[in-house]
Amino acid sequence: MVYKIAQQGYILLSLFIIFCFPLISHAQVKNSADSGLKVIQSATEYSATVKADSNQQLVNLQSIIPNIVLDLRYATQNNFVGKIMYAERPSFTFMRLPAARALARVQKELNQQGLGLKIFDAYRPYSVTEKFWELIHDERYVANPAKGSGHNRGIAVDLTIVRLKTGEELHMPTGFDNFTDSAHHDFNGLPEEVLKNRKLLRETMEKYGFVAFPTEWWHYSLPEPEKYEVMDLGFGELKR
Repeated sequence: MVYKIAQQGYILLSLFIIFCFPLISHAQVKNSADSGLKVIQSATEYSATVKADSNQQLVNLQSIIPNIVLDLRYATQNNFVGKIMYAERPSFTFMRLPAARALARVQKELNQQGLGLKIFDAYRPYSVTEKFWELIHDERYVANPAKGSGHNRGIAVDLTIVRLKTGEELHMPTGFDNFTDSAHHDFNGLPEEVLKNRKLLRETMEKYGFVAFPTEWWHYSLPEPEKYEVMDLGFGELKR
């Protein structure tokens, strides 16, 4: 019963966001300069960082993990905003080289069990994080632009587990981008199968160096985010 009530609360919140977004999406967002946060906004700047340190390279996940499944929600309307947030509608996504390699090891282990990863989001341009913050001023669910996010740095990923043969997602506590307690790692009022699946994802991700985010069962990132600059380049620019 608690589980169902939490899901109903998420539906109401989603409806609020969908109807209110047009009213606030044009609000003045906080300039990164106001907080002293450095944001890379040109391909030239980005190339210079990669030349100095190859680990700064943002790589196409499919080039590292060919059989990974992508369901990039912000390139569609199937997300909590109900709008396309990535104007280029990419069919590919990126992570920093160390993160992509670690994720490949996760995939390899799951493949041995007939399972694999489905990616909802990985690299996210900083300007999109600014728009999310205008909607939800709550750091439990949305990164504060004053700090930037793991997604902006290319070291965070939103994902779940699927069966290789069918592509079916394993049952998890909630759907993606659910802003209720049911999505928290410490919420245990769930069916045993769901708890087992959540545990499998967490233990496998942590085994290869990722850190879980307490309020989102789907969100993992590498530690030490300060090693990576915040990025605001489009997917097309990165692919070139």
